[in-house]
Amino acid sequence: MSRERHRGLELLRATEAAALAVGRWLGRGDKTSTRDVGERAMEEALLSMPFDGHVVIDAGGVADPLSPGRRVGVGRDQVDLALDSVDGVSLVAKGLSQALSIAAAADPGGIAKPPPCAYMHKLAVGPRARGAIDIADSPENNLRRIAFAMDVQVQDLTVMLLDRPRHQGIIERVRSLGSRLVLITDGDIAAALMTAWPGSGIDVFIGSGGTAEAILAACALRCLGGEMQCRPWMRNQEEGAALRAAGVDPEAKLGIADLVPGKDVAVAVTGVTGGGLVRGVQYHNWWAETHSLVMRAQSGTVRDIRTKHHVALDSRDAHRLV
Repeated sequence: MSRERHRGLELLRATEAAALAVGRWLGRGDKTSTRDVGERAMEEALLSMPFDGHVVIDAGGVADPLSPGRRVGVGRDQVDLALDSVDGVSLVAKGLSQALSIAAAADPGGIAKPPPCAYMHKLAVGPRARGAIDIADSPENNLRRIAFAMDVQVQDLTVMLLDRPRHQGIIERVRSLGSRLVLITDGDIAAALMTAWPGSGIDVFIGSGGTAEAILAACALRCLGGEMQCRPWMRNQEEGAALRAAGVDPEAKLGIADLVPGKDVAVAVTGVTGGGLVRGVQYHNWWAETHSLVMRAQSGTVRDIRTKHHVALDSRDAHRLV
């Protein structure tokens, strides 16, 4: 086995550590502590990784310990990293489903640096609808093409959106077509991934959300064979000027190849609160169980992993670790 083949499995230690730590904060209503605990757990796991990791993206923000520019690991194999210790902090705090921990790795330059805008418009589908989307076109035309590609009626599609006032127009247009609609309060990485995951029940993800989250979702969709298109959301003149200064057309359509130019991308995802993609952390008598996906774009491999942590340890040692 080549060393690259193990990147996703190495990252799995980091997403599992974050999920195990964050899962204890389910429903406590403390978003700050939830984020901090996840970041610290992921950071500690990454520090001992057998690579020289360069953090390109951390969806937690610039003040977090894993902010862009940070280097982690003890090996010589250079990789770029995109991280989110908790996608859906508010979901954990409120005791809701769909929160997860995700980490992606690629060769240097394989994960694009995010354009200088906080949000992007997004449109994601699974493998069956690949080639049928155009983010510059209307929601109605996109849904009709997606339905045709999937050999179903438009009314059979299930569309997921973030429940935000800015999406009210899209919501009404989707409803007017008769498509099924699922509204979520947070966690748009999981939403995008569910479009490419068999049995999730989600066919389309549409709407605007975080830029860092868009690139992380693109990493996983590249592995799963789905498609995603994004477009910068220029909210004011300052963001427009920043985009142009960075050489990014504010009206540009950015596909997966633009967001994740590397061919060998590995991703690890671990559920925190469970949902349509992965189960959440389950705690038992001094041991815990996690559910994760580990995927690699170059080989098209997806591993569905359920792990029991510390089940063989003495309860005094397990209590310290869980």
